[in-house]
Amino acid sequence: MSEFSQERLESRIAEIISTLIVTGQIKNHNLSTFTSVTEVRLAEDNANATVYVSSLLSDNSLEKSVKALNGAAAFIQSRISKNLRTKNTPHLVFKADRSYREAERINSIIDDVMKEIHD
Repeated sequence: MSEFSQERLESRIAEIISTLIVTGQIKNHNLSTFTSVTEVRLAEDNANATVYVSSLLSDNSLEKSVKALNGAAAFIQSRISKNLRTKNTPHLVFKADRSYREAERINSIIDDVMKEIHD
């Protein structure tokens, strides 16, 4: 599969999962609707996909959401299969993406250093 096609497929999978989360189609009280898909990485053979998710809520809420998504992976895969109509649907594994929080922490440190320099 070409790189462009794989990127398009990753984007489409992220869109489908995001829609399932926001519309509440995944029935799990631990899954926050503030959870968002940040990246999908498909294996070269498209058999597996790692889905990275983040949340503006606490790390505890993010962990609960990741666990809920992994528990609902078969349901999500069936929905992806219906929407994509591809020969095979990748096996999904959800992981927490904390890069947003790390970026905020680094920006805060930079802001503190810049403030000290200007004072």
